This record gives sequence, structure tokens and C-alpha cells, in this order.
Amino acid sequence: METAKERIDILIDTALYYSNIDDKLSDDQARLAKKIAMRVRIRLPYRIKQLFCKQCKEFIIPGKSARIRLGRSNTKCIRISCYRCGHIYRKVLFS
Repeated sequence: METAKERIDILIDTALYYSNIDDKLSDDQARLAKKIAMRVRIRLPYRIKQLFCKQCKEFIIPGKSARIRLGRSNTKCIRISCYRCGHIYRKVLFS
């Protein structure tokens, strides 16, 4: 179980590193990390879970494959738009 968690962390870190160099390699590494987590039945940490689109389940890199904006309404929120599927989801900021 600990080995799987370490491997998932390594794969996500290398996926983020290679996101500027090779998109396909970073997508494959992130997909493999998610597959390991599902196989071993480990819940992904929140910081890793944020890197996957909620609709198309693809690996998103903020600024490259997703747009992130701050909401301008009374309730403070972050809007994340996936470039691949076009899905927009919001995260409410509590202060």
C-alpha cells in the first residue's frame, strides 16, 4: 500500500515535469497513476485529485489544458474550464 502511494506521487510529479515537454507522456503517466490508485483502492489526495477533469477524467495542467478564473460574484469561487471537453466547474473559497 505504501509502495503504491509512493509510486503514485512519483508518477504525478514526473507528469507535471513533462507537461511542458511532451503532452502524451505526461497524460500517460497521470493515467497510470490513477489506474494504480483504482487497482489498489487508494483514495487520491486532494492535491492530485484536482489535476483531473471531473467530466472527461483527463489530466489537466492549469494554464495549458485548463483555464482558471476567479469568480466576480458575492460568493468567492474559482472557475476551472477544461479545454478538452469544455466542462466548467466551480470551487467555492471559504475565508
